[in-house]
Amino acid sequence: MTPATNTSLTAARRLAELERVRHETVDVLVVGLGATGAGVALDAASRGLTVAAIDAHDLAFGTSRWSSKMIHGGLRYLAKGQVAVARESAVERGILLTRTAPHLVRAAPYLLPLTPAVSRAQAALVMTGYRMGDALRVAARTPRGLLPGPSRLPSAKARELAPPLRGDGLRGALLSWDGRLVDDARLVVAIARTAAGHGARILTRCRAMELHGDGAEVRDELTGETFTIRARAVINAAGVWAGLLNPDLRLRPSRGTHLVLRGETLPGLRAGLHVPIPGESNRFALVLPQHDGRVYVGLTDEPVDGPVPDVPEVPDEDVTALLSVLNTVLEVPVDRGAVAGAYAGLRPLLEAEGRTADLSRRHAVLTSADGVVTVTGGKLTTYRRMAQDAVDRAVSRRALPAGPCVSDRLPLVGARLAGGPADLVARYGGEAPAVHELVKRHPEPVGAGRTLGELVWAVRYEGALDEADLLDRRTRIGLVPEDRAAALAAARHALTL
Repeated sequence: MTPATNTSLTAARRLAELERVRHETVDVLVVGLGATGAGVALDAASRGLTVAAIDAHDLAFGTSRWSSKMIHGGLRYLAKGQVAVARESAVERGILLTRTAPHLVRAAPYLLPLTPAVSRAQAALVMTGYRMGDALRVAARTPRGLLPGPSRLPSAKARELAPPLRGDGLRGALLSWDGRLVDDARLVVAIARTAAGHGARILTRCRAMELHGDGAEVRDELTGETFTIRARAVINAAGVWAGLLNPDLRLRPSRGTHLVLRGETLPGLRAGLHVPIPGESNRFALVLPQHDGRVYVGLTDEPVDGPVPDVPEVPDEDVTALLSVLNTVLEVPVDRGAVAGAYAGLRPLLEAEGRTADLSRRHAVLTSADGVVTVTGGKLTTYRRMAQDAVDRAVSRRALPAGPCVSDRLPLVGARLAGGPADLVARYGGEAPAVHELVKRHPEPVGAGRTLGELVWAVRYEGALDEADLLDRRTRIGLVPEDRAAALAAARHALTL
């Protein structure tokens, strides 16, 4: 069993489509191949439009791979009075869970430990919020069987699900459920491959040097050659870098840092944790056990000034702050030496007054004087709706011959399950049997529960062009520097097979 060739991304396909796009005028040029940009490519291509989508680096190179891997139902926004954003998040979560990506998005449990620091009044307020969040689930028509409702647990049950919790003074926990991604970068790869299956030209390592209403000047980052892509409409979905291509756009990026712990640091953890941040009424740190056995702890929300880096660095103060919050609920404190890795993403927030933590997460679709459409803001959960709104704007402004939006009912690559080993099904869904055939031929372990066969799969079908693509995005081995170094030789070997 092999995947449909029309969804396969390869180095050879990139070269062939790069040649074709120089000699044609596409309906839509998309700049940026994070979740939103890939979503724009899929939305436009599935409406019957011709599409070229470019990125200066790789699929999911930017903010999309640095998330908490959560598919939020909007509770946090509801608490801030952002009802429309909350409703939109709940609807999009339901779409991912039930139709477009049930292989990559599943319900996951979260505990709010009722420690002495959480008053009974606070606990009651939080539970009210959880019930309001469940009402959003009902309004979004997401079945309870997929997303259970909230409840209160006694302390013994709480510690059964989260053994590292401190028992002294623990009054139990509030249990809630939300969506969680197996991996955010894998979601982007699935979106991009699905777009390719609908005819979109997915071109990584192509940097937009200048945008205008009828195309862009582009540089092939592998050869240094520059050329023009002509288009009837241009959509800037470059995320935190969108302002570099649209000088009128004013963004105020904020840094979200996560720590990466090995599973043995918090042994037996079977549920995520919401840990109240001291001095904040409605903000929580997250403790997120992952399918690969690691645990993420996040996240900060700090303003970032100056030039936007390709890969944000994690400052020491973020590590210290996250450990400090985490240790308020643990029996055995986690020290700095237990931090195996860390990562940070930059949120592309629209400029406004106030703390970045308080700025709206609602997305915006803007049109420049020469007709370039820019989509920015928003959250990973709502990428599809952001894409739909951006394509709607481009279709309207440029009178493009597009059909209606159908992306809310298009299963992504792998969404139709077909059996196979459980760990591969969790990552590849319906393509697990085909991946397993490669794993049987190349079973050598390469770290984080991955095999050489999976790296070969990423080269042959998922558009990986170098070691970084393999280790940092198609797999997440690279989140732990020690694991990355150990897997580097295997990644180089996979590129030759």
